[in-house]
Amino acid sequence: MTKGVARDGLQTEGGGPGTAEDLGNGAETARDSRDRRGTAGDPRDGPGTPGDRQRTAVDPGDGPMTERDVGGGPRTLRTYTRRWVFLLAVSLLSCSNAMLWLSFAPVADAIVQHFLLSMEQVNWLSLIYFVVAIPGGIAAIWVLDFVGLRAATILGSWLNFVGSVLRSLPCVAVGIPSPFAFFMAGQSLCALAQTLVIFSPAKLAALWFPEHQRATANMLATMSNPLGVLVANLLSPALVKKGEDIPLMLGVYIIPAGLACLLSTTCIWENMPPTPPSTGAASSTSEKFGPGLWLLLQNKAYIILAVCFGGGIGVFSSFSALLEQILCASGYSNEFSGLCGALFIVFGILGALILGLYVDRTKHFTEATKIGLCLASLACVAFSLVAQLQGQAIALAAVCSLLGLFGFAVAPVAMELAVECSFPVGEGAATGLVFVLGQAEGVLIMVLLTVLTVPRTGPSFSTCQHGKDSLDWTVSLLLMAGLCTLFTCVLVLFFHTPYRRLQAESEGLPPPRTPSPTPKPPQGSPGSPCPASSSRRPPDSQGR
Repeated sequence: MTKGVARDGLQTEGGGPGTAEDLGNGAETARDSRDRRGTAGDPRDGPGTPGDRQRTAVDPGDGPMTERDVGGGPRTLRTYTRRWVFLLAVSLLSCSNAMLWLSFAPVADAIVQHFLLSMEQVNWLSLIYFVVAIPGGIAAIWVLDFVGLRAATILGSWLNFVGSVLRSLPCVAVGIPSPFAFFMAGQSLCALAQTLVIFSPAKLAALWFPEHQRATANMLATMSNPLGVLVANLLSPALVKKGEDIPLMLGVYIIPAGLACLLSTTCIWENMPPTPPSTGAASSTSEKFGPGLWLLLQNKAYIILAVCFGGGIGVFSSFSALLEQILCASGYSNEFSGLCGALFIVFGILGALILGLYVDRTKHFTEATKIGLCLASLACVAFSLVAQLQGQAIALAAVCSLLGLFGFAVAPVAMELAVECSFPVGEGAATGLVFVLGQAEGVLIMVLLTVLTVPRTGPSFSTCQHGKDSLDWTVSLLLMAGLCTLFTCVLVLFFHTPYRRLQAESEGLPPPRTPSPTPKPPQGSPGSPCPASSSRRPPDSQGR
């Protein structure tokens, strides 16, 4: 049976061009075609900008919705309520993993005195996450895209849980000669779990959530990680008043890790739903691991985004790690530094929530990322100037809040943008490579910032402890602001990309690289089911 074209521009069943009056041949009326565009999105809206009325089966309730593919046959899209259970498991796992990462840092003094360790050893309990993330991230990309989201989540939850238990053994068993070895082994397992957890949100959103909920789901899972950092900064000092309280602290952190492990193991049964929630979900991980990475390296837009946003991750990681040292050199207390860190995270989560909902509605991924990074760069420049002054507590708190509001908010949106500009490469590879580059750049930036510090020559206002000399962070702070501005300018000026996944969904494409069931008529011929621009061959790195 050949395909006709209705008067409204949509496909009909029949032997030739259909009209609104061909009801007996199954043709669509103008009202029907308008209704269908309001349901599935109008292809004429253009690539990456589906109609404002676009919706899926989730709108009236979880259930099926029929669309037409390029061949004219019906295709059902469906959402499942259990996607929220999957999202809860991943979010709880990410939050627990971040809590374990920084559980030692806020009570470093008590750890050093109780277990007779050095401060460098305690610092390594946090730095091991950065070291493991670079080689472990490549393996995690393969696990996530080749083995599957379910296996990666369960494996990550067990590594996280076993690591949390291993850390507590020196406090439970008697006569352990080297507690640091158990601490480091436990933290290393948790660091391996992080590489599996941190890549999951974009893939989970793509496989289980409809188009108008993807950015929100990604935001919720991504922001659970800084939420765990905030909880650790508040919970560890509240639990540990003296060395004898450390076993209680380590035991408390086992609880969320165990809950995440139990939820992941018992409630996650499949990698993806039986029926996809969107057209793009059917094309997830359409490229194998090796070819997928090769496509990413050939994609100019993706490389620019990965390097620039990865540099932004490095700047923000350095800011979080060095905040206390920077502020204490200017005479601010550790309590105030903790307050600034908390404001940085709280406002970041708030900004991510607002921006995620906005982007889900408008699909302005590129604009939101560029504007957010520009505002974050301005806040970073302001911090580099105000942090060198004494008695500016209110201004510093405001600047840290703005830095989190604009900087953190961009993270989940940029991850979605990485998937959009690299489609049909798997979501794990697209977001994982950005994270690995961000960790590597973060290590380099942190080392560079600490090397450039010099002893302060003028009057000292330092409140730093542990015998630290009063340091001058002027050059380091200006370098941090300069790098943040440089990465932002390069991204704003040179990053341009079509939204490939949204384009494929709006045109109703089947999974890329799938053989066509019927020959495609030449462009412009009567009865052509779709324009030549809807070719199954994915666009190259320049969007052609």
